[in-house]
Amino acid sequence: MKKTFICAAVLLACSLSLSAQNKKGGISEQMLSRIRQGYAATPDQKAVKNALAINPISELSMNAENAAMGDTHFAYRVATKGITDQKKSGRCWLFTGLNVLRAKMISKYNLPEFEFSQNYCSFYDQLEKSNLFLQAIIDTKDLPLDDRQVEWLLKNPIGDGGQFTGVSNLIMKYGVVPKSAMPETYQSENTNGMASILKLKLRQYALELREMKGKTEDRKTEMLTEIYRILVECLGVPPTEFEWTMRDKDGKVVSTKTYTPKSFYQEYIGEDLEKNYVMIMNDPTREYGKVYEIDYDRHVYDGENWLYVNLPIERVKEIAIASIKNNTAMYFSCDVAKFLNTKKGTMDLKNFDYESLFATDFPMDKKQRVQTFASGSSHAMTLIAVDVDKDGKPTKWMVENSWGAAAGYNGCLIMTDEWFEEYMFRVVAEKQFVPADVLEMLKQKPIKLPAWDPMFQPEE
Repeated sequence: MKKTFICAAVLLACSLSLSAQNKKGGISEQMLSRIRQGYAATPDQKAVKNALAINPISELSMNAENAAMGDTHFAYRVATKGITDQKKSGRCWLFTGLNVLRAKMISKYNLPEFEFSQNYCSFYDQLEKSNLFLQAIIDTKDLPLDDRQVEWLLKNPIGDGGQFTGVSNLIMKYGVVPKSAMPETYQSENTNGMASILKLKLRQYALELREMKGKTEDRKTEMLTEIYRILVECLGVPPTEFEWTMRDKDGKVVSTKTYTPKSFYQEYIGEDLEKNYVMIMNDPTREYGKVYEIDYDRHVYDGENWLYVNLPIERVKEIAIASIKNNTAMYFSCDVAKFLNTKKGTMDLKNFDYESLFATDFPMDKKQRVQTFASGSSHAMTLIAVDVDKDGKPTKWMVENSWGAAAGYNGCLIMTDEWFEEYMFRVVAEKQFVPADVLEMLKQKPIKLPAWDPMFQPEE
């Protein structure tokens, strides 16, 4: 009886399996036969298969006709000195924002070199993001655990990626310090380990806060005290006061003073980052001339959400050119990995010929790539140069990167204007370079987008 039951069960399982395989929409035997016939094993196909077995696609698809380094002269270039290195961290947004300010300070005071402490800002970024997460958990504690917003929060409790509003809110709240006042540590340059610990701790705290009755403020403060201790052990103690000596290009002492982080910022930069800059996007999937806001996409709970105006690409170029001509660097973000030749440091649609290698085509335009998750902003850099033709139209651009001086073209990346159009997504410009009609657009009530919109993930 038992043996008969087992046999019947096996037959039923086989029957169900065959039934599932034969359902309409599955790969049938006839379909598989036709698919297999698509590979004819011609000499060309065999050659490609053999080559791909032992070589990277990037090497085999390299366009030999575009192998030579192009012209590296630029008609307009912001005066900058030095290249930074974010190492194994997702802080490109912070390096980019600080590099924009660094270029201003070097130019204004004719310094031989200078670098702000990224670690100082990183410390408060992680503390503020921890508070943002914990307070968001409190705000949503009456929602079920499987609510989309709660689920998103728990999936993304903290990270070291970000965007420009993080730069502006953090600096206006905490100021800045020179790198010498709070240098990098191993954990600041290699953030995965620290991030894992913080995520685990914050998720633990989230469950506790969701179960609490009544006031949660005191308990949240205790939680943040523990987070602060972990950050100190990983990143060091952020200075509240420090001494800094300014030297001129010949190394002579100009001044030696004692500063707080906020007094240092006010003396050497002094501008209101929250009011003086406009984030400009080129997102062809959404209506141009409109203002958009990304919910919960901020670094500081009492700060600003990611807010931008969406413009056609030609208008973005006009603003960028005006800024560069005025010796003013810009925060810039793009889909950096697309058609990037890391050895030359160029981003050019002609760098790789995937179509010839695989004997197929890839016809999607920018809008279609965004709609299908094939492209999106992934990395922030500092836009510092543009070259133009006789009619004043841009032909190529250059960004200062934060991957170290040995990466790319002397630490920079050069992109063709065609690449700029296809894979550039946003710039942040000073209001003085933004036309009046665009500034007028900012008076609109923003269209709010959800935090999980795939187009607006933090840049790393």
